[in-house]
Amino acid sequence: METQLDPMKDDLPLMANTSYMLVKHYVLDLDVDFKSKVIEGSIVLFFETGSQYRKTSSTDKEGCQLQFDETCKVRASELCCIPVTNMSAHSAKTEYNDFDLCGKGEEDTSDKNGNHSNEDQTCGISSSKDCCNIENQGNTDFLLVLDCCDLSVLKVEEVDVAAVAGIEKFTRSAKLTGVSKEPENLRNQIVREIVTLPADRWKEQLYYFMCCSQAPGCGQLLFTTGTWSLELRKAGVQTPTDFPHAIRIWYKTKPEGRSVTWTTDQSGRPCVYTMGSPINNRALFPCQEPPVALSTWQASVRTAAGFVVLMSGENAAEPDQLQEGISSWYYYVTMPMPASTFTIAVGCWQEVKQQAFTDVVQTNTEFSLSSSQTDFRWHEEICGHVEYPCRFQNPAARLQAVIPYRVFAPWCLMERCEECLLQLIPQCLSAAYSTLGTHPFSRLDVLIVPSNFSSLGMASPHIIFLSQSVLPGGSHLCGTRLCHEIAHAWFGLAIGARDWTEEWISEGFATFLEDIFWARAQQQLAHDEVKGQQELKALLRWRRLRDEVQNSEEELQILRPKRESTGELSESGASVVKHGLKAEKIFMQVHYLKGYFLLQSLARTIGEASYLASLRKFVHKFHGQLVLSQDFLCMLLEDIPEQKESGLTVESIFQNWLDTSGIPKPLLEEGETWKECQLVQQVSDEVTKWIQINQRIRKSGKKKRKQDEVVFQKV
Repeated sequence: METQLDPMKDDLPLMANTSYMLVKHYVLDLDVDFKSKVIEGSIVLFFETGSQYRKTSSTDKEGCQLQFDETCKVRASELCCIPVTNMSAHSAKTEYNDFDLCGKGEEDTSDKNGNHSNEDQTCGISSSKDCCNIENQGNTDFLLVLDCCDLSVLKVEEVDVAAVAGIEKFTRSAKLTGVSKEPENLRNQIVREIVTLPADRWKEQLYYFMCCSQAPGCGQLLFTTGTWSLELRKAGVQTPTDFPHAIRIWYKTKPEGRSVTWTTDQSGRPCVYTMGSPINNRALFPCQEPPVALSTWQASVRTAAGFVVLMSGENAAEPDQLQEGISSWYYYVTMPMPASTFTIAVGCWQEVKQQAFTDVVQTNTEFSLSSSQTDFRWHEEICGHVEYPCRFQNPAARLQAVIPYRVFAPWCLMERCEECLLQLIPQCLSAAYSTLGTHPFSRLDVLIVPSNFSSLGMASPHIIFLSQSVLPGGSHLCGTRLCHEIAHAWFGLAIGARDWTEEWISEGFATFLEDIFWARAQQQLAHDEVKGQQELKALLRWRRLRDEVQNSEEELQILRPKRESTGELSESGASVVKHGLKAEKIFMQVHYLKGYFLLQSLARTIGEASYLASLRKFVHKFHGQLVLSQDFLCMLLEDIPEQKESGLTVESIFQNWLDTSGIPKPLLEEGETWKECQLVQQVSDEVTKWIQINQRIRKSGKKKRKQDEVVFQKV
């Protein structure tokens, strides 16, 4: 746990003990306050027992308990006394029920000053004295560890899901026959019944998740906050099976928290957004960060009227006015994904619309459908992921070349977005569909984020952040970046890396596919022009990679830094992301570039048509799942067994591309070949002209004479 981590290292700790308890769903209920720069509210987490500990019968309990005596015992010297009196209460707000929800809200136990009393409760803390008296209570209580940083945790409590109106339908289930009538066991079994509802009952599942999230508490839990974690304990509970499977955490963020950025947009109005922090979302809400913790979520977010809340969500939310000056926004997700992919942006964004463009979108959609729908017959097969309402199994979704989309921007950039960005989105979406098939997500929002955004773009489920820097560069810069982020819907989101050190699985694929998508989006370009563009970009990428390799630590140049240990976890499920907090790593592109060149090399070896067919097969087989490098490479090489004779194996790819620093040997000679491209020569000639005339002007210190004028070409 935390004491085993070396604070001098730059590795990012993933503390959550997901092998013992695994979060399946989050319900967030939050208020955004721009005056204090704080997001405050509650989050309810619904769990299932983890893979390392599943009690199959009452007789198993004693034997299975042995592993927790050492690995999960409470550390008396570390678990400090949690102040449980004079606790700040969650401010009272008008109740917002998205589903006309049933169930009672939490009983108000606050005094006139807004402080929670901490009277004895049925399942809770009897007194703050008992909270500190760890040694007298024994040392084998189970600890639930969550990833948490830069948060003020106010209270943690078990949720009485059995108090929800209508929940009897789950307690009467045949599966509950013979289950212990103890309230704790009944509550956990109810959570299990809801968590395991089949995919075709997803609306009912969301309804009961929301109902349960508003149920009253039935006892506070002991908690300790550390630098990277939140540790929870219920006195006398010694196994994950018996630990509460629905808990509510009251908390608030800190203005300096590293998961969100409080700033102003280009029009000078306040806003806050998740900017892709190296620590992910643990400073936005307590969660389980390891990728294996695939979960769904619902979120209700309240803020001042006039602000727009955009979020990772399947629905295009519209505001509900709760009271004068306050609006609420509700989003949900039914596809399980890591908590790190959750994204939110709150600001005075304006939606950019262009009514006359509707007909063009429809034309492009129909064209892509007719040319592509025959490529994806294997979608009729059964998916390999956990059950959820999958678009790959939806006949209408499989024929949707352009998913619904919206564009948001600060007021001052609306005209520029209308001129450039709006017309590109359907072209790029259609090109992506013609390449990979079914869009994994049902809709897309595109937001031009504030100028302090440190990247050109960032993709999250259902939403893409774009930098304002892509707008003045014409359709090429904006289009290629848009294609890159759209590619992440398949590689990075629908298919994620099981080990976050293998970033190339996301960024290498997106960089490779941006060229493919953009070529198909530019339907008017001839094959030679497309090839020229791609060779020019390859040369520029090769030079960037060469420069980066010469000016960075060798260890940071390795795409699989954990090598044969990649994907391994501790018994509890905790791990570290190697170099995850190293400052210079944020600015490096080696995972983009080496990954791109590896995929380009494979495509050239196999042939682009066969290679893209293999990509589509990989997408269908692994969407909704986490993968390692060998999952892709093994599947690819199985389709081309003749390449093994030429020495192309998974082991050789590891050795030449993924497990070593520097420029891969197969790539060393390629830098010279791209210089022969006609477009590269044209660009080089134009750059030479600019340099020469700039030097001439600087030497003379005067305006150039008429006879000195140089004719520049538009390349």
